[in-house]
Amino acid sequence: MFFSVRDLELRSIPFDVCFAPGEIEFFDRKLRQSEVLRVAGEAALANAAGEIRVRGHIRGRMEFDCDRCLEAGCLDVDAAFDLHYAPAEAEWAGHETALSAEDSEMGFYEGAGLNLAEVVREQVLLSLPMQRTCKPDCRGICPVCWQNRNLSECQCRQQTIDPRWDALRSL
Repeated sequence: MFFSVRDLELRSIPFDVCFAPGEIEFFDRKLRQSEVLRVAGEAALANAAGEIRVRGHIRGRMEFDCDRCLEAGCLDVDAAFDLHYAPAEAEWAGHETALSAEDSEMGFYEGAGLNLAEVVREQVLLSLPMQRTCKPDCRGICPVCWQNRNLSECQCRQQTIDPRWDALRSL
C-alpha cells in the first residue's frame, strides 16, 4: 500500500492490511515470516511541508534461527507505532546539516509518498530482540564437537589455555 502525498492532502487514509509470508523482504536469512502480518492504522499529512504521520498496530508471528543453537524458534510481534516521515528533499538535501533531537526521531521518504511495506519491515525488526534465542535458557552448540547442548549433554571438556601464561606455569 502506497501513501501518496497528493492523496493525503485531501484526507487521512485508514488502512487494515494483511501481508502474506514472503511479501515483505526482511534482508536477514535467519528471519522468516511464519504467518500473516496484520497492520491496521491511519496515515495522515502532518503539515504543509509534506510530513506524513503513520499511526497503527502490527500483529503477527516471525520465525527465526536461534543465535545460540541454530534451531528454529518463533516470536509473536504485537507492536503499536506512531511515526513521522519528512520528505528527503527537504532543507537537508545537498549539504550536511546537524540534526536536532526532534529530527533524529523522524524518518525520511523519497519521491511522491511512503510505502507501508517499508514501515512494517522497520517496525517488525525494531520489535524483535537483538539476540534471538529459541528459549531463554538455550545452551547453544558445543564449540568442540558441534553438538546441540539442548538435545544431549556432550562429554567435551573445553580447556583453552592462553599461551601467554606458559611462562608462569613453570614457576
